[in-house]
Amino acid sequence: MLSRSVALLLAASSTLVNAAKSPYPPFSGNMFQKYNLEAEGIKATFIPYGARLTNLYVKDRDGAWQDVVVGYDNPKAYVEALADGNNYFGPIVGRYANRIKNGTFTVDGQTSHIPENDNKGLDTLHGGFVGYDQQNWTVASVTGNSITFSFYDEHTSGFPGDVLNIATYTLTDDASWISRLVSVPFNEATPIMLANHVYWNLGAYVDDQATYVLNDTLYMPYADRWIETDGILIPNGTIGVTNGTALDFTSPGKTIGEGVQDAEGYCGTGCTGIDNAFVLDRPRYGSPEDPNLQVLQMTSPSTGITMSLETNMQGTQIYTCNGQNGTIPVKKSQQHGSKKTYVEKYGCIVIEAQDWIDGVNNPQWGRSQWQIFSPTSQPAINYQKYSFSAK
Repeated sequence: MLSRSVALLLAASSTLVNAAKSPYPPFSGNMFQKYNLEAEGIKATFIPYGARLTNLYVKDRDGAWQDVVVGYDNPKAYVEALADGNNYFGPIVGRYANRIKNGTFTVDGQTSHIPENDNKGLDTLHGGFVGYDQQNWTVASVTGNSITFSFYDEHTSGFPGDVLNIATYTLTDDASWISRLVSVPFNEATPIMLANHVYWNLGAYVDDQATYVLNDTLYMPYADRWIETDGILIPNGTIGVTNGTALDFTSPGKTIGEGVQDAEGYCGTGCTGIDNAFVLDRPRYGSPEDPNLQVLQMTSPSTGITMSLETNMQGTQIYTCNGQNGTIPVKKSQQHGSKKTYVEKYGCIVIEAQDWIDGVNNPQWGRSQWQIFSPTSQPAINYQKYSFSAK
């Protein structure tokens, strides 16, 4: 078993070894330093604060570069946004993504209490008041098309035990972004469910139609079921069927707007929109963790950009930016013409590839194998590949 000092020494050694071949100086500890990566047909920028994606450029149908993720021009704005509850643009969320009912769970007979930072203290969201999204991750390695961040979680926010987290982001010449999140618990069994939390707009705000994602098509062929919730989006223990509901995106060609218009109450009491966890039921006889299975495809008519997702995760949370209110301006890279554009309600979409929300408190679902990890278990691995094309 590695001690914390050994783990940090390994991370530091990796930084020094890679410094010679890196286009960047050794990591300075500046959590706002921008790291620009590039491969054929794709460019991206990351910062250590939250191991965060701040920009991702792909080419539209006309061959023009478009930035398709929501964020801020000034990296320091991600910290300033904490007061407004908008700090989840682009980071890793954890140690346990999404919601934990009452901020409590029990593992091996030991009950843990995590700070409740959501719904006036009724649940924990994305790991608590200081989750992985607010941590200054260490840059362990960086090359022209890949960067690796590390973060040693020493029993933070009441979670049991220590966990070493490694996030490697790689751009490939097929215009893809690969995210590989690996978490290794050192000394206690603990829930682990990391996720990337990117706000997408494949239309890149190029026109009035692209101000919203409602005209984008969304296809999730294996999302036959969803996790039902109460009025504050806490799972009620029931697994529902998407067929015939606003959440049915199992056939190609359906627009996000067609779902949203019928989604009254699906994103909570008094809300119309989508903020729901989908179960990804893989094909019969297929591996439940097949990383090469395409589970989602989304296309913007404004730019012609299509994004496809392959992942080993067995669930995904979809959020149609129901809480945005037009107060956040889009980045300079997304300003087209003289009109200043803002992130409006339904002006983006979040796709969180993860396991089943609050599975740690619903043992009847049988999710322990994919949510509870220990020093004697396999590591927790979240693999995602986002591929882009345009026509």
